[in-house]
Amino acid sequence: MVLPIAHATTAAPLAALLPARRGTAWQVGPAPYSIRNNAATSRITDGRRALVIAEQAGLVEVFADRLDDFAVYPDAVTDSTDPASVAGLAARALRWILPMLDAEVIAATAAEHGWQRVFRDKGAALTEVGFRLVDHGATPQAIERNDGPGLAWRTTDGTAQWGMWSHGIAGTYTLTYDGPLNGLYGALPILLPPLGAHTSTDAGSAFTRHLTDRFPQLRPLDAREVEFGAHQDLRGWIVLGPDLDPAAPVTGSTRVCAEVSAVGIDMALATAPHLV
Repeated sequence: MVLPIAHATTAAPLAALLPARRGTAWQVGPAPYSIRNNAATSRITDGRRALVIAEQAGLVEVFADRLDDFAVYPDAVTDSTDPASVAGLAARALRWILPMLDAEVIAATAAEHGWQRVFRDKGAALTEVGFRLVDHGATPQAIERNDGPGLAWRTTDGTAQWGMWSHGIAGTYTLTYDGPLNGLYGALPILLPPLGAHTSTDAGSAFTRHLTDRFPQLRPLDAREVEFGAHQDLRGWIVLGPDLDPAAPVTGSTRVCAEVSAVGIDMALATAPHLV
């Protein structure tokens, strides 16, 4: 007698933390197969991508679900089913797993249909972000460049400029920012990696210490610039305005430029309320 696979209790909370794409929210369904013997297992999907969640003895594993590849190694793992741990799994999905699945689709599209089709599909994805920004009061403008489509918009108070750019057939996008430092404070907690074992440093200048004291994940490069990021994660930098003294007192109105690369559409949708 074959017993039915029990549902993973973390599947629904995880699905609720992932943004809808094209108006389709993530839904929980039965697992197509059992990845771990006797593990509670569910599959969540937004109709385009899918993740499989397996729970056993307090361990929760998340696998990218591919039609032509049986999942063996998990893409994210946690040893608890509490809300904070589920939020950590959602962050991992936004930062790495979903962009990886999107990049695989883009690579296949490029091979079969060419870069023009990729640009069209990436433009459609950027339109999703544009509508989310409009919902929060911004007025984004579509921009066509030789290396692909992009969006540009000013914050609702008119003090800063954001952009989101597609570079060729790469699977992810680059966010750019030019404005006062306090315009980054809402987005940085989402875009920066988890705190983990990072510790702040007294190295650098008044400018870099101002940032690393608030966000220890940032690493000073020199007196004017900090960076963050690692393999399989978002990467970026923040640099002081060119006419400003890094030893001078820093306030929320201090002008900076910033860039964050390897941003997936889902991460952009989740961060949109803080980009206006």
